[in-house]
Amino acid sequence: MMVRCFRSVVACLLLCGTHAAAQNDGYPNKPIRIITHSAAGGAPDVMLRVIGEGLGSLLGQQIVVLNQPGAGGAVAARAAVGAAPDGYTLYMPAASAFVTLAGLQPNLPLQVPRDFTPIGFVGEQPMFLTVTPALGVSTLQEFIALAKKEPGKLSYAATGRGTMTNLTGELLKARANIDVLAVPYTGGAPQALSDAIGGRLSMVIEGLAALAGSIQGGSIKAIAVGSPERLPDFPDVQAAAEVLPGFNARGWTVLVAPVGTPDAIVHKISDALRKVAGRPDVAKRLSVTGTYVRPMSPAEVLAFIQAEQQMWKPILEKIAAEP
Repeated sequence: MMVRCFRSVVACLLLCGTHAAAQNDGYPNKPIRIITHSAAGGAPDVMLRVIGEGLGSLLGQQIVVLNQPGAGGAVAARAAVGAAPDGYTLYMPAASAFVTLAGLQPNLPLQVPRDFTPIGFVGEQPMFLTVTPALGVSTLQEFIALAKKEPGKLSYAATGRGTMTNLTGELLKARANIDVLAVPYTGGAPQALSDAIGGRLSMVIEGLAALAGSIQGGSIKAIAVGSPERLPDFPDVQAAAEVLPGFNARGWTVLVAPVGTPDAIVHKISDALRKVAGRPDVAKRLSVTGTYVRPMSPAEVLAFIQAEQQMWKPILEKIAAEP
């Protein structure tokens, strides 16, 4: 009797495994939706559509972009966490979803692998540190020297408490040991740029997409970039790490799936994403927007996110302690 029961259990497990494998082998057989916190036309939305075009071609199905802006990314996170773990609804969160101030937004910050299963890395956007020519500085060293000469008089735009602009500004203050005022801006980069050009603000920190026009027009000057090394598209702009060793500030986006998504599906999408990210034409299209691709495996994405959360933890605690 026990032998017959054991054989039945084994047969059932083999049948279920065969059925699951068959389902995964047939994946995908319908369009795949990817949720983003970005509004249509925003930099993450543009990035996702470029990557999605390549993914769709490799996977043989249409990639549908679902824009879910609002509540600092919490709306998109809620929509994604409740999706079925079948590989047909994925999520492209930004760095802010993982490193935002705890309690600032409901359901954020996210944790992996508790909340989502990592699939792959989409791209990173180094933060640019910019000033107006009227400030009279041309390098990060000169900005730091001026800030030390006139403590508390210089300022930078913080486009949201706990955002990457705020984190980068506070990281600069901590590493350079300078006193610079953080000025909150709810109107985003356009309002901050207007005030900087008008002489009411010393520094604007943002990704290239928000600054490109002003940099090209000469109304602001990039004095440093937050990447560990100089960017190939901006060889004359020094990396902040050249002045402040270890300085690294960038926005980034990853692709994740709801917890419970079969490993075979996760790895199939991950392999396709790495192929897309490795294509020179994709890298060129994204670099125009200040986005740089970095192919990663699911395990590498998990390690990357956890390292970023640890790196920003002291800065986030400092911001949280301030009134």
